[in-house]
Parts: sequence; C-alpha cells; structure tokens
Amino acid sequence: MSKRIEVNDLNVYYSKFLAVEEVSLVIEPRTVTALIGPSGCGKSTFLRTLNRMHEVIPGAYVTGEVLIDGNNLYGPGVDPVLVRRQVGMVFQRPNPFPTMSIGDNVLAGVKLNNRRMAKSDADDLIEKSLMGANLWNEVKDRLDKPGSSLSGGQQQRLCIARAIAVQPDVILMDEPCSALDPISTLAIEDLIEEMKADYTIVIVTHNMQQASRVSDRTGFFNIAGTGKPGKLIEYDDTTTMFSNPSVQATEDYVSGRFG
Repeated sequence: MSKRIEVNDLNVYYSKFLAVEEVSLVIEPRTVTALIGPSGCGKSTFLRTLNRMHEVIPGAYVTGEVLIDGNNLYGPGVDPVLVRRQVGMVFQRPNPFPTMSIGDNVLAGVKLNNRRMAKSDADDLIEKSLMGANLWNEVKDRLDKPGSSLSGGQQQRLCIARAIAVQPDVILMDEPCSALDPISTLAIEDLIEEMKADYTIVIVTHNMQQASRVSDRTGFFNIAGTGKPGKLIEYDDTTTMFSNPSVQATEDYVSGRFG
C-alpha cells in the first residue's frame, strides 16, 4: 500500500547550521514527485529526512513533522530502522554489495531486518523483486553471479529490486540516473512509471526533461546564497511548473537561465 506523506514546517539542521528551512508539502499516494533545483540547495538533504537517513551524520536533527498516513516519523519512540523499512532509498551511484551474488543482493535488506525465510520463499521474493525492477529476464540464469558483474544500468535496477524486496510503502531516489547512459536512464524512467501503481515515489533529479517526463508534481528548491538555507520555492503539478510557474526563479531555472 502506498502512503500519503505530509510535511509540516520542516527545518533540517546540521549542528547549528540550518540546511533546509520551513518546508511544508503534501505528497499524494501512488504519485511521482520530482525535486529540482541547483546544487547545494537542500534537495537531497530534504529527501533524506523522509526516511531519517540524514541522521547518520552526527549532529543532524530536524524540527517540524513528517507524517506518513498521519504517523509522525519523528514522534517519540519511533525507531528509525523501522522508518527505513517503510521508506526505501535508491542512491545516486548503483551500490550493490560487490561480494554478494545477484540473488543475495536482493535479499540483503530483508536479512538485515532479521527475517528468516524458507529457501522457496526467498526464491519467490528474489523473482518477484527482480520482476518488479524489470531485471528478472536479464539475470534469471545467473543469480549466483556477483552483483558487480552487471552493467551500471542493471546494477541500479538491482538496487531498486533490493529496495522493493523489503516491501516498503514509499521509495526515495536520489538522482538515480545521473551515473547512467541514456538507454539505462530510459529503462529506469519506464520502471518509475510502472512502480507508481504500487508506491509513492520521490525523486531528486538535475535533469529537467526527466522531471517533466516522470513526475506528477514537482518541487523547486533554491538557495538565497552561500551559507543560507535551502527553501522550497514552489510546488505544483509538473505541467504547471514547466509551462506556467508562478515564481520567476522557477521559470528561470526550468528554462535553463541559471542553475
């Protein structure tokens, strides 16, 4: 079941430094939301607050709320590990575990969560996850080969398979195509379109065309200057953001005048 995300007055700090200021937005279930904006304006930092990943940096904390179906991820007693099981993450560079087989890579997150499974259940989950990541037909005859034996685009889809094997509700993607060639990028974009039927997806991208192709809604982040916090400048339906934004800075950015 994909979930609705509601962010209220979110501020993200690294010790005393305010990195992202006052973000409020609602992300509807089974949609793709793209976060765009120049480098260093807080997009990836904000993305990581949606599964408490930013907390792995010492001194990082937030104020405000991130609600998933009404439950605050930052509520008292909430276990960040459980949050990350519900909200999966795919990183910029494909990062399969190089010494693990393709099959074991898919199961890595599940095993991390201490789920013991019968071999037949594990085999079923591997197949289902790889099919979900549109990779099964390419690798089904070499599941015991190392994950690092795959091409870059296949490795990224393997990482997506690993993320969906844990059966999350939300999937975050931090520039998932920036290290890939155009054909692999297209494969990932097609996959995002298919996955939307089952998941709420939030993607950070520097590629304007990609944002306009894959997303339903787009958030534009910007920064007033070095050392200033990133802010969500505008958030709207993607077609509106690219054809008729209400803020001049958004129009300048999406038309390529800066960034």
